[in-house]
Amino acid sequence: MKDPIILPSKKTLSPSEDSYWKDLLYRVTKIGTELEVAIPKKIKRAVFEEEINQALQPSHSLEKLGSNGVLDITPEHCGIEIRIIGRQPHFRKLQEQYTRILQVLQEKGARPKATCGLHFHLLTPGLGEPVPELILANLWNLTRRYAPELKFITSGGEKRESLCRRRNHNSHLEMVNLSPGMMTMQEIKTALKQSRRVPEHQNFLNLEHIDFTETGDLFPFHVEFRFPDADFSATSITAKTFLFLAMLLKAVDLSQYGVIHVGKVQPWRRKVEILDQLSNNEGNLATSDTSGVTDEMIEELRQGCYELLDLLAPTFNRFIDNPALDILTALAEQPISLMRCAGYDWPEIESILVNRANQDEIGFDETDRRLMQCIELGEWENLASPDAWRWHAARNLYLTPQSLERRLQELDKLRGLSWDSRQGKMVFQS
Repeated sequence: MKDPIILPSKKTLSPSEDSYWKDLLYRVTKIGTELEVAIPKKIKRAVFEEEINQALQPSHSLEKLGSNGVLDITPEHCGIEIRIIGRQPHFRKLQEQYTRILQVLQEKGARPKATCGLHFHLLTPGLGEPVPELILANLWNLTRRYAPELKFITSGGEKRESLCRRRNHNSHLEMVNLSPGMMTMQEIKTALKQSRRVPEHQNFLNLEHIDFTETGDLFPFHVEFRFPDADFSATSITAKTFLFLAMLLKAVDLSQYGVIHVGKVQPWRRKVEILDQLSNNEGNLATSDTSGVTDEMIEELRQGCYELLDLLAPTFNRFIDNPALDILTALAEQPISLMRCAGYDWPEIESILVNRANQDEIGFDETDRRLMQCIELGEWENLASPDAWRWHAARNLYLTPQSLERRLQELDKLRGLSWDSRQGKMVFQS
């Protein structure tokens, strides 16, 4: 980060508390989405809604995932809204789930128009204790600091003069002015609720579902990122899910030191200027007028995205078998909006991102499986050193040392490997 300004706080997390809250929130947080789509031309909404209901079989219960993970399907101003149940984050399972849902929508002729958004809800069902206020303060200011970049990386328009939908339902006007350096998060929520400029539930980062304890901590914890545009790429949606989870976990880390600041005065004013150019109500129909977004601004947005992803990179390391960071880096360079401006359709965009997601995917053969089994079951133990273990493994599997090392490197990416000196063997970390 160029200017890692930290505002002092009377309360900070100890390293032990940091470890506890990161682990707890990673375990309990579920990320659900609301995907808005427009109906096909010349089809009545009620008819289309029934077709999608029949195809996706919503469970109508948060306790039942159902065959597609869909909670319900409801009318929306743009057409219909598909509410997708949050689940424990696992890249491949989420990618498969969104692929099934989007395949149905595309086969039925659904369209992502400028009126359509994609909202990400971070919920913590089963969380038995309040979340420290400082964690939300850091999530709020992380979102503020990188608001232009977040809007850019999640933009989905198809023309350079309309890179994203208009500001109405994902407004930053209140957010950019409300700082946890000057206010408590409870005071910020009250200000959002009482605002006459922006309806409470239409804020860039929506806090309406949060309640506070007498000490100012949060219970329940439930925030909504409202700014992403509708997205018909399963791989993109999955990667963005992990972007928001990583931001939450990074907010915990930052809470050891205080509250991250939005930056120095002049760079912050420049960010707000770019955000106003990117997200406004001046475009045709439901779009933002982005004709004032110059090539220079695009490059500034890219560099800001890289800065955010660099900040979050250590957090992504805890996600096993997860290519989200690679995909987000690709979207920082070329978000869906710019790909659509370049003429790519949704299947082509998904193909590009799938290839990026799979470029490091491991192809296992029987020798790999035998190696995994031996590590899992501890078949080779009581050896003097890692080198002795490797020599023993190579001999038993009829591998050269170089071939064994390549296979171990791939397993390390997938599950993490470490040497257990007490047992004299290699063990998986997950």
